[in-house]
Amino acid sequence: MSEYQYYEFAAIDRPLKPAEMAKLRAVSTRAEITPVSFVNHYEWGDLKARPADWMQRYFDAFVYVANWCSCHLSFRVPLETFSKAALKFFATRYALTCKATKTHWIIDWSLDESEDYDRFAIDDGSHWMRRLIPLRDELLRGDSRPLYLGWLAAAARGELKDTESEPEVPPALASLSPPQIALVEFLEIDANMLAAAQAGSARSSSSTGSAARGNRLDAWLKEWSRDEMAAVLKLIAKGEAQAAERQVRSRHAAWVKVQHPSCESSAPRRTVKQLRELARSAPKIRPGRKRTKKR
Repeated sequence: MSEYQYYEFAAIDRPLKPAEMAKLRAVSTRAEITPVSFVNHYEWGDLKARPADWMQRYFDAFVYVANWCSCHLSFRVPLETFSKAALKFFATRYALTCKATKTHWIIDWSLDESEDYDRFAIDDGSHWMRRLIPLRDELLRGDSRPLYLGWLAAAARGELKDTESEPEVPPALASLSPPQIALVEFLEIDANMLAAAQAGSARSSSSTGSAARGNRLDAWLKEWSRDEMAAVLKLIAKGEAQAAERQVRSRHAAWVKVQHPSCESSAPRRTVKQLRELARSAPKIRPGRKRTKKR
């Protein structure tokens, strides 16, 4: 069987310029190139460029699949999306890496040496971008669940030491979004490890009553000055709504932690060994839940 590699890049924040498209065309004469994408597959050759370089210069998303049981996902997001301190708790050596350029973070999820040979024998890679690309918007809105899933993939594969502690478990990890479920499939995260991790997740703030949420927001907004509100509205008016939302969400999250400390932030973080022990008990728990649902 010949080798097979699939490359797909997406430009989201700005379209490619004609000169940039010409440079990409010089690399590949048969790739499908548009102002917002580059798609090609190889059966005997390879891409004559470094994907990491293209992510820095042209694109905001990248999906790679090879039939030797390997796949990668990368997103480019503005530096202000996450602090270096926040990302370091999730980053690992292989499964989830975070590299900074002058203006962006390049966040990469990787799966190497999968044992699901049947999957990679038939997976041509073409469906993953549309399933995974919404994760970038989730990251831009401050959702750290995709980052935690990358860390969990490393823990499940034995990349981390037993004594290493997990990052802070994001709220609503037990109710993953469709793109996050796709990421679990893409990285082949062990279902029992995921169930163990979800057991330590607090419910989303959306589970709080609407009246209580409204009262909290009113109290929070009273602390805003006119100039601070004007600055956010200017971002929206300039077409930078995502930056405005990140700023507002970040500020609100910091305020909530001070005013209403949650059990999540005070809960002890589990070690990799403890998660594995919980995972071993997961198969005994889940069938019982299924039977309950059937009643």
